[in-house]
Amino acid sequence: MSTLSHILAGKPHVVHSIAPAESILAATQRMNRHKIGALLVMESGHIVGILTERDILQRVIAADKNPHLTTVGEAMTRDVIFCEPETPLQEASSIMKTHRVRHLPVCDQDGQLLGMVSIGDLNAQHASEQEITIHYLHEYVYGRV
Repeated sequence: MSTLSHILAGKPHVVHSIAPAESILAATQRMNRHKIGALLVMESGHIVGILTERDILQRVIAADKNPHLTTVGEAMTRDVIFCEPETPLQEASSIMKTHRVRHLPVCDQDGQLLGMVSIGDLNAQHASEQEITIHYLHEYVYGRV
């Protein structure tokens, strides 16, 4: 059974982050530059929140706040949901569905950040595993095993 560590092994070890004092404009520019949908909010090496596209839409754009003057700390989600690298993909998908999140930071037991996975990462891994299963079943059915 695949775990989050399998996904992290195939991803770059860069996790994009931002400080809570930076502006929403700076955050959106960074997200656009890296083509990502979320930034971890870090302060003194610790995760203090996560800023997602949804946060920006709900707490800045829909609230008619100025992105130049609004800080990341004002718009971020403070209660970050984490998983450990040993978390099975099925469980991670369930957590994402239950909590309606699309990004999960992965931390070890000491709270050290190891990476971040997205719902897209989980879907790609699931599709890859399905393709392998289909291939082996096809080979079995047609007697090529």
